[in-house]
Amino acid sequence: MSLKRILTPLPAASAPLRRQAAAMSTAVTKMNLFTAVNDAMRIAMKTDDTAVVFGEDVAFGGVFRCSVGLREEFGNDRVFNTPLCEQGIAGFAIGYASMGKTAIAEIQFADYIFPAFDQIVNEAAKYRYRSGNEFDVGGLTFRTPCGAVGHGGHYHSQSPEAYFTMTPGLKVVMPRSPAEAKGLLLASIRDPNPVVFLEPKALYRTSVEEVPDGDYEIALGKADVMRTGADVTVVGWGGQLR
Repeated sequence: MSLKRILTPLPAASAPLRRQAAAMSTAVTKMNLFTAVNDAMRIAMKTDDTAVVFGEDVAFGGVFRCSVGLREEFGNDRVFNTPLCEQGIAGFAIGYASMGKTAIAEIQFADYIFPAFDQIVNEAAKYRYRSGNEFDVGGLTFRTPCGAVGHGGHYHSQSPEAYFTMTPGLKVVMPRSPAEAKGLLLASIRDPNPVVFLEPKALYRTSVEEVPDGDYEIALGKADVMRTGADVTVVGWGGQLR
């Protein structure tokens, strides 16, 4: 779920509205989370000729296989590897998006997003503001696996979403399930603002459910009320809600 949803939660009676887009497709396929992410990127690239996917090792499918098959389907010009330089990945993504195109940039592990922190919070987040709304990088999405899987150590286990939620101009999203991942990633890619999309890697293969086929989005910035009550509000996101 999007972390921004805590600011504007839907009343319980309105929560099903989030599912209307998904309900448009009656056919479903059982997927795990990384397969749902892959499906979302494939749909985004089919429906937007400017969309490109790039990052470290993404051309062969990525460390977690999220981009598997995309280079074979869309070609080397649209799915390609980058040098091991997060600053360079972010800088290229910002420049490409500033031309009105769609950049889907992968930071291989969220722990390594920090070298690109200045680019993301001082350039991407402020691009529209600093130009007086004349320019923007709304076509920019940073995807990155986050969280621990039990053996990653301190450089492969961090969840840095809180740093980015403090930055005006960015949207921060973290799904909790495959169906959420697909709908939220498509919404993030198409949102007119830069988005940091964090994927709990512990859920890549362990979270499995039926996912609607075809193209659908889940609105950003709205709460999914999972259980109603009158006394206590508990807010969570990502793997916390597994």
